[in-house]
Amino acid sequence: MHMAAARYDQDRIGIVFRASPRQSDVMIVAGTLTNKMAPPLRKVYDQMPEPRWVISMGSCANGGGYYHYSYSVVRGCDRIVPVDIYVPGCPPTAEALMYGVLQLQKKMRRSRTTQLWYRK
Repeated sequence: MHMAAARYDQDRIGIVFRASPRQSDVMIVAGTLTNKMAPPLRKVYDQMPEPRWVISMGSCANGGGYYHYSYSVVRGCDRIVPVDIYVPGCPPTAEALMYGVLQLQKKMRRSRTTQLWYRK
């Protein structure tokens, strides 16, 4: 919520929310991931076009958090989808999320692949 407010202004670093996974490049996983929600998470991840990245936000998404030893909790979303950036905190601050997004942008620039376009 704070990232979308005027103080941090996510638009200036290029963040635009999309309603569909087919239009998005980055998925932010936040909160406790239960065993029942793991298959839908993977399904949404598979619907995203390549290249795609995942940010795990908060200790609940990173490793289960407070509910780590519960029978119905996945102990980290990296067991379901490949995670590129981990944002620590319980709850994570807006500055931590902003830093994670900036680190992901830096990672995107480093791993950019050039595509050759040929005329026929």
